Amino acid sequence: MKSLAEAKKFLADNQVKYILAQFVDIHGVAKVKSVPAAHLEDILTTGAGFAGGAIWGMGIAPNGPDYMAVGDLSTLSLIPWQPGYARIICDGHVNGTPYGHDSRVVLKKQIDRLKEHGWTLYTGLEPEFSLLKMDEQGNIHPFDDTDTLQKPCYDYKGITRQSAFLEKLTESLIEAGLDVYQIDHEDANGQFEINYTYADCLKSADDYIMFKMAASEIANQMGMICSFMPKPFSNRPGNGMHMHMSIGDGKKSLFHDDSDKTGHGLSKLAYHFMAGILAHAPALTALAAPTVNSYKRLVVGRSLTGATWAPAYISYGNNN
Repeated sequence: MKSLAEAKKFLADNQVKYILAQFVDIHGVAKVKSVPAAHLEDILTTGAGFAGGAIWGMGIAPNGPDYMAVGDLSTLSLIPWQPGYARIICDGHVNGTPYGHDSRVVLKKQIDRLKEHGWTLYTGLEPEFSLLKMDEQGNIHPFDDTDTLQKPCYDYKGITRQSAFLEKLTESLIEAGLDVYQIDHEDANGQFEINYTYADCLKSADDYIMFKMAASEIANQMGMICSFMPKPFSNRPGNGMHMHMSIGDGKKSLFHDDSDKTGHGLSKLAYHFMAGILAHAPALTALAAPTVNSYKRLVVGRSLTGATWAPAYISYGNNN
């Protein structure tokens, strides 16, 4: 949406009654307030108000100021699996200014730093998830009892039995603006992956949250639990999200160089970029693997399938 008038027409044409003013906490979990569509302008100006002390990672005490979620009009979109609802992604503000603890605000600051060089960071994400169920004793199992192959990756029968869920998820994401181009059964029982086209890092992050919202709620509607838990089962591969990164100048990728003597086709800038990732890997791990369960995935060893698909060492290599 480019204007308030256009947005109001969009809401009316699609019979939207409520708008979810959405942001994420430090764990990347979607947080929302449901706002009647007539109050769209309020979200865009003062924002939807939240008690900052109730949000993980915002660094606001219970007696501190409100966290105001101010909408980004360009992100207004329908929620296909929730008729009558739309979503608008918000940036956190405190006392009238963008808030430094808000992850989207932090990302936009780094985007601005890259813009000073005329560069854009692009990311392509490969989110994995498990479809689970809970038995009467409270134990968690793969939703599909017959998904028992030792090496189930790309299994035709496994993906076909979950086609109703995967089709609804895919069609909902496409309607929400994501360019989904493939879906597969992954290497653990009950594990799947959705791939959608790479984008600039802000849109890519926004799309990822839409994917998580869709997968979780559509699974819930169909009696399943959709889990992104890093290691739900100790003897099976865990859930990760392989991330592809590149920097471009609007004309070409600055990471590509056919003259690379190693044969990898990478530029000097690409190697410098990787060196920075490797140098800061311990600190980055605190962000990318923030829970005890995360470290049950990042181990040396084997799973039932023979691989863990998770890093255990700080290194780089071809197809690493």
